[in-house]
Amino acid sequence: MSERFAYYTVAADSMKIMMEMEKYTKSTEIDGKLRELIKIRASLMNGCAYCINMHTADARKMGETEQRIYCLSVWDECEFYTDAEKVALELTEHITLIPTKRVPDELYKRVRSHYDEKQYMDLIIIINQINSWNRISIAMGNTAK
Repeated sequence: MSERFAYYTVAADSMKIMMEMEKYTKSTEIDGKLRELIKIRASLMNGCAYCINMHTADARKMGETEQRIYCLSVWDECEFYTDAEKVALELTEHITLIPTKRVPDELYKRVRSHYDEKQYMDLIIIINQINSWNRISIAMGNTAK
């Protein structure tokens, strides 16, 4: 499948807003490698090959290991992610599947044991941003090249 039309041109104002949000996510206190792991995990769940390809490359450039990238689909069974990373990945799954998983108080409390209020909100924004990109990319027919 190829890109259906030049949506960055057709919807320039909305894409500018998306890029501003992306710029914001990169300015947060959330570690860059974790940010990429979140993006990869959500993209795996959403089946977005374009974003998986992009964010695995970005993670590698930041020095993320192949082991940690390859094991994201089974992160909860691995000892090489920190507790803070694991709870962020769990939050990613809950927000990505929010109609069925929600964000229970118990998960919120565990996330907050590692992240302050601002960091919690930034995690929510990062997770929502990649979910939005996944949906745009899939709907527009983007493929990994």
